[in-house]
Amino acid sequence: MKSTIVIGHKNPDTDSICSAICYAYLKHRLTGEEYVPCRAGEINGETKFVLDKFSVPSPQLLESIEPTVADVPFRRIKPIDSTLSLKRAWEHMRDENIQTVPILTKRGKIKGVLTLGDQARFYMEDRDADALSKAKTPYFNVADTLQGEVVAGDPNGKFTKGKVVVAAANPDLMEEFIDKHDMVILVDRSDTQLCAIEQGASCLIVCLGAKISKSIMRIAEESGCTIITSPLDTYTAAKLINQSVPVSHLMRKSDIITFGLDDSVADVKATVSKLRIRYFPVLDGDDHYVGMISQRNLLDVDRRRVILVDHNEKGQAVDGIRSAEVIEVIDHHRIDSVETNSPIYFRNQPLGCTATIITLMYRENKIEIEPTIAGLLCSAILSDTLMFRSPTCTPVDENIARELAEIAGIEIEEHAMAMFNAGSKLGKKTPDEIFHIDCKAFKVDQTKITVSQVTSVSRRELERVKEKMLPYMESLLPNSGADMLFLMLTNIIDRSTDLLFVGQGAKGAVESAFVKETADNSVILEGVVSRKKQVLAPLMTALENAN
Repeated sequence: MKSTIVIGHKNPDTDSICSAICYAYLKHRLTGEEYVPCRAGEINGETKFVLDKFSVPSPQLLESIEPTVADVPFRRIKPIDSTLSLKRAWEHMRDENIQTVPILTKRGKIKGVLTLGDQARFYMEDRDADALSKAKTPYFNVADTLQGEVVAGDPNGKFTKGKVVVAAANPDLMEEFIDKHDMVILVDRSDTQLCAIEQGASCLIVCLGAKISKSIMRIAEESGCTIITSPLDTYTAAKLINQSVPVSHLMRKSDIITFGLDDSVADVKATVSKLRIRYFPVLDGDDHYVGMISQRNLLDVDRRRVILVDHNEKGQAVDGIRSAEVIEVIDHHRIDSVETNSPIYFRNQPLGCTATIITLMYRENKIEIEPTIAGLLCSAILSDTLMFRSPTCTPVDENIARELAEIAGIEIEEHAMAMFNAGSKLGKKTPDEIFHIDCKAFKVDQTKITVSQVTSVSRRELERVKEKMLPYMESLLPNSGADMLFLMLTNIIDRSTDLLFVGQGAKGAVESAFVKETADNSVILEGVVSRKKQVLAPLMTALENAN
């Protein structure tokens, strides 16, 4: 069975990251199957501190969950060498039941592709007698195609000049149509063979399995003439000989359409639907060939199995969530709009942190919580509840956090302050980085809003941040896709938030929500630290009433 992705929301916070890691581990312990923790954005300073503290690697970054070429059961078609004869190439394609075959360089990169259509056109179109020399055909290809062997000359040599002729006349007449460098198909008459060599033929193909006399062998070697013997008759040899041409002569070398393993299936479908080509090479990140994909393969794409943690809103989910199969949701926020095609396991509890719910699930399933897991879960709770200062924090959150701290061997206040300090280093961050540290989008009726939050233990640092954030928010708004932007500058120590806002109607919504007058696009909210419970809820109510 394919692995299942466990992932939190965009602009992930500590709870989103730690819950994904810990729940993936729990599911693996319970089922033995593979669950992969992922993240839908860059980790912040606080989360990095936590992961480093407990020596846990950052989850894999997953910017989109749309199916990619790597999810498609494409064929691992074996490539062929450019020197291979058309006869052997056709046999390979027949045996593998394929219509297109790739030709690679020595480094495993695409050199060209050959199709059955390419071969059919080559056979059906009139070919000049010098087709083999134009293709620089190796003598071993000729011998192999005609079921023969090279008995004089270099098998690795190539036929590069002249034409192919059938010597069916007397030697006196042959002189008129055999030119220097020609390849001559003939039978066992020594006088005919000698005449061809004297005329400067570069290769003799002696049919019907005739033996070559020692004198002819000697003269051929002295003249630099290659001799190939074949059990076939002259008619069959003449009919088959063009199949000895190397595939390099026919293969398409330019305008080859390829796809990468990371290309989205939707984009690939859009491209191939416009083309009359059946198979396309698939390349890895280093442009090495890994297989061939067809339009039929694109019909058999399995949807990625996903478990969402710490969110259930489509707008906050990783891109492409509609194309995935959501099988579980573990969350502590309001229930919103992620839709599924079938019933799923959905666990939503009014607690201060998703990690609290996951801890309860460890207990319910009697899975021992190891110190590292305990450290991650405890850190997530301390982060989401602002060390129990947030009104979203419940007695369950605090009791569980204290028990986890004991397992992890950490002192709560010391660890929490170290976390908050790591996340408060805002001085070197750009306004764009600050705004998107913890940024969530919401929709109220037809109004789109974005509410970001930055926390710090330093009042002075927050004041410095405020000076540059309002101008930035004004410049961001027109291209943000939102009608209003809000930024919470939350002081963990003072338990207060300076709420900044821009956008038409934002001022009225804030004054209605908090029953306070605003000044210069901001308002101080004492005792307010929770986005979910103390800012988002009254804001949404105010916007609903306004609409």
